[in-house]
Amino acid sequence: MLYNIVKWFHILAAIIALGANATYGVWLARASRSPESLPFTLKTIKFIDDRMANPAYGLALLTGLLLVALGHWPLTSSWIDIALILYVGVILLGLLGYSPTLRRQIQAAETGGPASPEYAALARRGILFGVILAVIVVTIELVMVTKPQLW
Repeated sequence: MLYNIVKWFHILAAIIALGANATYGVWLARASRSPESLPFTLKTIKFIDDRMANPAYGLALLTGLLLVALGHWPLTSSWIDIALILYVGVILLGLLGYSPTLRRQIQAAETGGPASPEYAALARRGILFGVILAVIVVTIELVMVTKPQLW
């Protein structure tokens, strides 16, 4: 029973984290049609990322580790190792790449506007980080669901 409750929280956290992240492209596409709303949109994305997605990723990690313990899964299982390595990569890319880029993108949108070369460069960089992070996170989800035994 406890395992299933923790699993439910784990899946819910993953849905919230991925679901929030999946909306960022929609927010940005809509804001591109209304450049005056771009700073608000970017700040909203940052708010959602800081207050919903990132805490949900943290909860997914904690509940995932609890599931490993409750389910008596060996921490050395290939699918767990792969997911944890990718998770560390997501954290590093998010903290060192995506988040600073988003902060600078907000500043550039407020000062130079969306037509400025600085904003355009940061927007391209933000999209690149976003796509890379999305691919890694979806790969983690795939590994968690399929549980490949590689070693």
